[in-house]
Amino acid sequence: MSSDTLYEHPLTEQVRVYLRLEHLLNQLDQAGEMLSPHDSYVFFKSLFDLMEILEQVQVKGDLAKDLDKLKGKLKAWADVPGVDREQLDMLITRTAQLQQSLLQGPRLGQTLKEDKFLSAIRQRFNIPGGTCSFDLPILHHWLNLPLAHKQSDTQKWQDNLRSLKNALGLWLSLTRESVQPQICHVRNGFYQQDIENASLLRVYLSPDHQCYPLISAHKSRFAVRFLPFDDSVDVAENMSLHIAIC
Repeated sequence: MSSDTLYEHPLTEQVRVYLRLEHLLNQLDQAGEMLSPHDSYVFFKSLFDLMEILEQVQVKGDLAKDLDKLKGKLKAWADVPGVDREQLDMLITRTAQLQQSLLQGPRLGQTLKEDKFLSAIRQRFNIPGGTCSFDLPILHHWLNLPLAHKQSDTQKWQDNLRSLKNALGLWLSLTRESVQPQICHVRNGFYQQDIENASLLRVYLSPDHQCYPLISAHKSRFAVRFLPFDDSVDVAENMSLHIAIC
């Protein structure tokens, strides 16, 4: 299973937002070092996309509630025979700390929204080719500052998202680890299953099958249709793969 490609699909709208935020936060991490000329565009585009989500969705309240539910689930494990109480107590404490940090901090993205430099360049990133030096001389100036200066700025902007990143990372990590993948048998390129109180679907698919999953889901059922990447190759009539319903 280690060589399989992992496909994740949200089963709720909140998790859909969480996965998009995680994706953008990862891009900020990767591009924040500014080690190549293209990193600046990836960094700012990801940052502005993330700010847009935070302005449209009440992520702070939703995530705090999900962390509270997570604490309840963790506490319920305390009476399970054989559980590592020390590790469990550490997770409960960590969850409570991240929830408190999230709630006590300012509105997510507000400090970034008030940043003079970011405000000056943000709108131009929505225009095709709008980041040329003649369109954004202020950005052109910033790009030619010493590397240490640019890295300090990107770190400062990312620090404003630290409480979100830590809280979201813990919730997604524990959600993913809450269920072990199970073997499922696919017939004629199609698989479906009833679900209850699930948040995230994880499909492990070997590249050897030469296909990809097209997933549709709602609160009580999901369906996966496997489509060939190359139209000249047919999807196998019978496939076995691993699926985790978290």
